[in-house]
Amino acid sequence: MNQGEWDKLDKNLPLGLLSRFVGMSREVLGENLTGVYLHGSAAMGCFNPQKSDLDLMIVVNDTVPDAEKLEFMEKAVTLNQEAPPKGFEWSIVKKEFCKPFGYPTPFELHFSNTHLKWFQENPSEYIQKMRGTDKDLAAHFTIINHYGKTLFGEEIREVFGEVPRKDYIDSIWFDVENACEDIVFNPVYVILNLCRVLAYLKDGLVLSKKSGGQWGMDHLSKAYRPLIQSALSAYTDGGECLLPPEDMRRFAEDMTADIKMLK
Repeated sequence: MNQGEWDKLDKNLPLGLLSRFVGMSREVLGENLTGVYLHGSAAMGCFNPQKSDLDLMIVVNDTVPDAEKLEFMEKAVTLNQEAPPKGFEWSIVKKEFCKPFGYPTPFELHFSNTHLKWFQENPSEYIQKMRGTDKDLAAHFTIINHYGKTLFGEEIREVFGEVPRKDYIDSIWFDVENACEDIVFNPVYVILNLCRVLAYLKDGLVLSKKSGGQWGMDHLSKAYRPLIQSALSAYTDGGECLLPPEDMRRFAEDMTADIKMLK
């Protein structure tokens, strides 16, 4: 990505930190690195430093040795200390599973703040066990194909194949199937995510959480507009979403019922 393309990225993003992450990836992975790709809210123009992860996909040509994984993790965790509160979330995936797309998608290594303590307490175990398949990657790849930014390496169209509709639906359902329980603990994420899942199933739209909430305001029952608006305001302004638990559960029950019928 040249300087002009960097300048077009969301101004809320820590561009210097992203540039250093790319440099670190090139240093550690060398010629094995296919590319580094920005996705999620950071690529969709709705990044909120207080609410959003910095979502990256690192694609490699071949298996990454454990010693390189450890070095990558150590340096990535150091950079994560400078990130916004939710930190980085990234996966390393081999190019052969990106195009043609494989599902559920194997990954070489994954990190988010949720796993930070595990790595700090037992790095060798983390390196050995943080591998496998991840259904979420179908959703991430779909976002990359629609909105992603190439920070380094081969262009997106050369690396990522089309994600079949059935795989994308299975992936987004996997993310919301426990919404009735999760909504009380993470209302903003769940409310807006349910809206964007329904936007895809009803209208074929691949939306951000913010755009999904806006779609919900226009297309879902008027009875739920105050709830959706509260989630949108909290997501945009960084505040709390304070709603009666029974209202949130009712919303989740109705939305998941609709999703089950449509998927």
